[in-house]
Amino acid sequence: MSPEFAISLGRQAIETVLMLSAPLLLAGMLVGLLVSVFQAATQINEQTMTFIPKIVAVFVTLLICSPWMIRVLVSFTRDIFNQIPTLGG
Repeated sequence: MSPEFAISLGRQAIETVLMLSAPLLLAGMLVGLLVSVFQAATQINEQTMTFIPKIVAVFVTLLICSPWMIRVLVSFTRDIFNQIPTLGG
């Protein structure tokens, strides 16, 4: 395995992880921002009020995006397994 191949494989893995985590992180961030604005406007400082909506938003986003996420992971894994025969030195 050449160093270039290892670096390329690592880069692809990091890109895949970032692409798969982005929808969940964005949903949590957006809901957190909305709840924070609501708390600032009403001066309610309840900790569970920020935690529970974020969890629900992340789970709903996970349910919606899971077919796409599985397709991306299967495609990435299939590409790695297809490259195994070319690694013979």
